[in-house]
Amino acid sequence: RDFNERCAQCSEVNWGITDGGGFYCRSCHNVIERTREIVNTDFMANSRVQTISKGLRNQEKNDGVFKWYICEGFQLVLKKQVEALEALGVCPQMKDEVLCSFWRCYLQKSKQAYCKRPAWETVKALSMCKSSTDVDSDPERPSLLRLLSLSESEGDLQTDCSFASSVSKVSESTSVYSGSVDGSLYIMKNQKETLRMTMPMTLSFCYMALLWMREPITLSELLRFVVDFFIPYFNAFQHFPDFFKLCGLDLKIFCTFFIFFLKESPSNPVFQSWPVYEEVFNKMHELAAYLDLPRFPDITESCFLHPDMLCMKYLMEANLPDELHNWTCRVVKKTGIGEVDFLTLTPGNKSTRKVKYDVLAAAVIVVVLKLLFLLDDHYEWLLSEFAEGRNKNNTEVFMFYSGGPYFEFKKWYEVVKHSLDVKQKKLDEERAKYLWRCEKPLFYSVKNKSKVLKRRQMVVNLQNQFGKLSGSMQRAEKPNPSSFQLSWSEENTDGSCFHGHSLKGILQEKCGLLTAVNPDYWLCTVKLCNEKRCGHLAHYRETEFPQSYHFVLGLFSFLLRIQPSCIHDEVCMIEHKLFNRRLRKNLKYNTVLKK
Repeated sequence: RDFNERCAQCSEVNWGITDGGGFYCRSCHNVIERTREIVNTDFMANSRVQTISKGLRNQEKNDGVFKWYICEGFQLVLKKQVEALEALGVCPQMKDEVLCSFWRCYLQKSKQAYCKRPAWETVKALSMCKSSTDVDSDPERPSLLRLLSLSESEGDLQTDCSFASSVSKVSESTSVYSGSVDGSLYIMKNQKETLRMTMPMTLSFCYMALLWMREPITLSELLRFVVDFFIPYFNAFQHFPDFFKLCGLDLKIFCTFFIFFLKESPSNPVFQSWPVYEEVFNKMHELAAYLDLPRFPDITESCFLHPDMLCMKYLMEANLPDELHNWTCRVVKKTGIGEVDFLTLTPGNKSTRKVKYDVLAAAVIVVVLKLLFLLDDHYEWLLSEFAEGRNKNNTEVFMFYSGGPYFEFKKWYEVVKHSLDVKQKKLDEERAKYLWRCEKPLFYSVKNKSKVLKRRQMVVNLQNQFGKLSGSMQRAEKPNPSSFQLSWSEENTDGSCFHGHSLKGILQEKCGLLTAVNPDYWLCTVKLCNEKRCGHLAHYRETEFPQSYHFVLGLFSFLLRIQPSCIHDEVCMIEHKLFNRRLRKNLKYNTVLKK
């Protein structure tokens, strides 16, 4: 009460005191270096002694190892990830105003902080009940990252019977070593009660913040930046401070590409690998509903995530004619997938469909290609032969006045396939050369720590010596990432760019509108699958569909780094919206014939 200085961040005078005696602002949760001064009459009359926080005593007792919690580790990972996104050009407000608010809300909902009785405090109370000799050995509240705001009152020391029994079971049955305070309890936690934090969920947090800010980064691009190591995810624990002891079960929580052989089950290794699009996407929607977030900002036509904008981007990257954009806009308007209510995320609303913006735009382009070229391994080649003949007979002057050469599907297929094979081979080689072993040594128990450190130092010394003898140069730094994986320039004289090619050979004018010469269309599926267990609207098998259709799906599958079946689902959904009336008529006609 006697400390009346204003906070440096929010200019408020609303101070609280942690268990360690440190001052923090209750308004903005800023922690300052000032500590509480207590008058100690037993030691010396009329003298003041500045208290030392319990965390420092714990640090001294544990040989410089800080007692840390799992939520602090994930908070560090999120901090590094959002800083990497800021370096890529994301709005700086996303870190403090959006992602920080989401994280605080999650900590409060999961009862890890910002509540009267955090879950870790219950563990502390249980340990105090068990040990009555050493009071200073209680774990300190997580305050290292200066983001967790905890209550001043210690609350009632009585605990739930269920929670106490679960903690006792963990302490009795688990013999796996853990560097964090709540590592073993975190593994045994019931997922039904709280949404347990995982490494893929850190990407869900980042994508949710990007979507709230309506940043021009899709989920597929976010995962591509992660796989290309521009955003910390693999071995992100290397950014932890040195006084964070990371071992045992902590490795299972924070490692993303590693094989674990735990002591209690050495025959069943735990394997984690690349982040999966579906997992990150579903966790983001589950997380938004768990946090009770309001309706996200509207996705309008001027927003980058709108299908019209994304279709333009993917048409350029797929080296397709610019005239196709008019057709994609017509399909978007006809099906209603460009409406604000359809695109905007409303957490907890089960009636609305979960929109994958990048996959949806790619599916629109596939539907347009089927409308114009049919993609049945026959009709597109006939159109290509016709366009090739017209291009040979026409002069340069005629092509200039007619809007460019006719688009040849066969030539486009050959050019794109060659470039796609080169890119895929280069990507496979980079992944094969990458050293998955992290720079920071890992150990599963205190006994093996000295051996692991000694071996790692020996390996580093040998690598340096062989590097000097062989004269190998250091690897060049990676260039900044680009939104386009495949680039095509119209200045090339080899004709490998098809952006300016014309579609006049496959279009005809009817009633003042350009329509496709092809009157036919084949559906990927007549009836969509409604089973929730399936998880897909339609099943995709490569042998059951034409090769041209499979190649187009494979192209966008490479650009988005997802499975072709995901794009196939969106194609089926758009087709049923586009041909809804005809499908209803056919179903009614078939039922009448059966009767």
